Amino acid sequence: MLSAKIEGVASLAWGLPSFRTPEYIRDSVSKALANDSDIGKYALPDGLKELREMVAEKHAQETGVAVDADTQVVITAGNMQGLNTLFHVCLNPGDEIIVTDPGFASHFQQIRLCGGKPVYWRLQEENAWALDVESLPKLITERTKAIVLVTPSNPTGKIFSKAELLQVGAIAKANNLLLFLDDPYLYLTYENKDKHFNLASQNELLDNTVYCFTFSKCYAMSGWRLGYMILPPQLKKEALKVHDATLICTPRISQVAGIAALKGDATHLRTFETVLASRRELIIQRLSRVPHVFDYIKPEGAYYIFPRIRVEHENAREFAIRLLNEAHVSVTPGSAFGPSGEHHVRMAFCVEESVINEAFDRIEAYFGRE
Repeated sequence: MLSAKIEGVASLAWGLPSFRTPEYIRDSVSKALANDSDIGKYALPDGLKELREMVAEKHAQETGVAVDADTQVVITAGNMQGLNTLFHVCLNPGDEIIVTDPGFASHFQQIRLCGGKPVYWRLQEENAWALDVESLPKLITERTKAIVLVTPSNPTGKIFSKAELLQVGAIAKANNLLLFLDDPYLYLTYENKDKHFNLASQNELLDNTVYCFTFSKCYAMSGWRLGYMILPPQLKKEALKVHDATLICTPRISQVAGIAALKGDATHLRTFETVLASRRELIIQRLSRVPHVFDYIKPEGAYYIFPRIRVEHENAREFAIRLLNEAHVSVTPGSAFGPSGEHHVRMAFCVEESVINEAFDRIEAYFGRE
């Protein structure tokens, strides 16, 4: 983290929500620490039964698909650990996973660490980062094991359409591929709620689909490291072998926090979304004041924007380092998110409005107003 070495940086680089874990969750955990004699102990590898049952109920309410808490639910230490487990299970050296381009950088790294190859599926920037479904079959080979989807997307904030996702599901099923649905931003869709579609709602895809949800973003619980997977029974058996060998179990105290999160009425979700919507409008306003520096597509969900760099630069990394060293503004080079991310940067608007304003005040001072 180069920005950590420079004092007073205005950082738009890290996707860490500025919100505190909601009070009702903290209070419940405080009571459990005082009264639950088991809170510091191991749990079963697939998680506390009460939490698994609550997850199964939540999933049924949100998707209309009934799942069994004992055979189809695993409590994970966030989606990073969940996806890493899945990659370990399904990849032999040289096997391939199709990932969107741009897509989440850590997916690429994990696939490589497991001996696999990320195969980049280029999104259509000219069509507001839509999926290019027609090109997908051309990427599938005898080594392809799965397709990874994140919607709303990191880094673009794109919500993929229902029609696109159903086509992807049909292609996956026809080719006997797994679908890994990484869903950190489920409740951050702003005015686009009607557009958001969960492919895990399709009964005909149950044998092909793993749905992963994390509490990190929508519940401001990134440090608790808590998530869950909904997966086919046979795949759960294999995933538990890796999960148990590498983690034993997700920390019990975090699972207690998850139970509290799902028991509460979660009114904070409306507050989080309202605040983030305001920050999204602010960062768009500020970007619009420097059109000679950046060109952008308005994000539909999540809390990232992925503008294209318009000023003279060698590459995204050079630009980001120059912006950091000379303007004291930190952004993430778009090249980290795949080949199509080159000449872009990712900006996170989950930070306080004062940080967004300070960052763009410095950008305007450095590059000038058009």
